[in-house]
Amino acid sequence: MFTSYRRILGYPGTLRFSMAGLLARLPISMVGLGIVLLVSAATGRYGVAGAVSAAYMFANAGLAILQGRLLDRFGQGRVLTAASLGFAVAVILLVVAVQADWPIGTTYVFAALAGGCLPQVGSAVRARWSHVLDQPGQVQTAYALEAVLDEAVFILGPIVVTVLATVWHPVAGIVVAVVACVSGTLWFTSQRATEPPAHARSGATGPRGDMPWPTVIPLAVVCAALGVLFGAAEVTTVAFADERAHKAVSGALLALWALGSLASGVITGAVHWRRGPSVRVRWGALAMACAMSPLAFVGTLPLMGLTLFVAGFAIAPTMIAAMSLTEEVVPAGRLTEGMAIMQTGLVAGVAPGATLSGLVVDHQGASAAYLVSVAAGIVAALAGLAIPRQRAPYRH
Repeated sequence: MFTSYRRILGYPGTLRFSMAGLLARLPISMVGLGIVLLVSAATGRYGVAGAVSAAYMFANAGLAILQGRLLDRFGQGRVLTAASLGFAVAVILLVVAVQADWPIGTTYVFAALAGGCLPQVGSAVRARWSHVLDQPGQVQTAYALEAVLDEAVFILGPIVVTVLATVWHPVAGIVVAVVACVSGTLWFTSQRATEPPAHARSGATGPRGDMPWPTVIPLAVVCAALGVLFGAAEVTTVAFADERAHKAVSGALLALWALGSLASGVITGAVHWRRGPSVRVRWGALAMACAMSPLAFVGTLPLMGLTLFVAGFAIAPTMIAAMSLTEEVVPAGRLTEGMAIMQTGLVAGVAPGATLSGLVVDHQGASAAYLVSVAAGIVAALAGLAIPRQRAPYRH
């Protein structure tokens, strides 16, 4: 089963840049929560803490596409190095502003700067795999590997930052995230042999510069809808556990959800698919909607854990198909930008999903709020139908 993974990791340098990318991506799941823990500990106000964290996330979503475009145009080495250093400086200033009780406006500014500078290593890693590998099946296996590592990040990151912030010091979790980001990014950018070439004219018109918007736009909508699904499910699951007087169990429930996705990601990378990624995106989005439907009717914590674990199996295959389709249709000169568009869609959907589900929880309870995730899955499935069925794939 693992022969496919051994084959791609046998290429020179692939294991090293993938591990560097894993380390550099840890802040994705650490900093937002770390900001909440830091600001709430200093001010005692969770509303302010959530707003500061939202400023960080919105800036990250808003500038990710621009950074992806710069990565394609000027190369990964220069852009990611500058971004990681800017991220470190902004986070340090954020911590100082909170600890020194500077005006709250400065905290929002530094949080936004940190979010805007967060290195888009996830997109860069996938672009690097596409450059190193030349067989579509191997690229899909590589994307499956990165999806598994993403799930590992989202399982480990929140645990690490929470333990450090509560047991040691509220600043500790964010400091570890910064160290992981800078060290991982610099390790990643130092590996020049596997770095894809810069495309100075990536924004130009022509066959190598045109973005295939008829595919990219509905695919980005699919990703945004899935972001809504994820954000809604996280908030709803916490509320579900809280309603049963076991709020601390919510972390374990969400970990089971991620574990299901991780397992399916491993399987996806080892399977030779006969259907193309556009077909798998459509069926995967529909599977996400169906998988979330039973949650509204579950009443006990053990059964919820089992149901979430099973529902998680629909996540990784859908995301892998979305990234594979992006790699297939987007020109090489704009591939990182294309990946960043999909990542932005995911991130941008999380906050509205969390907000909407929170409103439903307040008025109808947690079980009803799971229907928000179901509705988001249906929107994703409908957007998937708009993806063109017949096209000539772009050859890198």
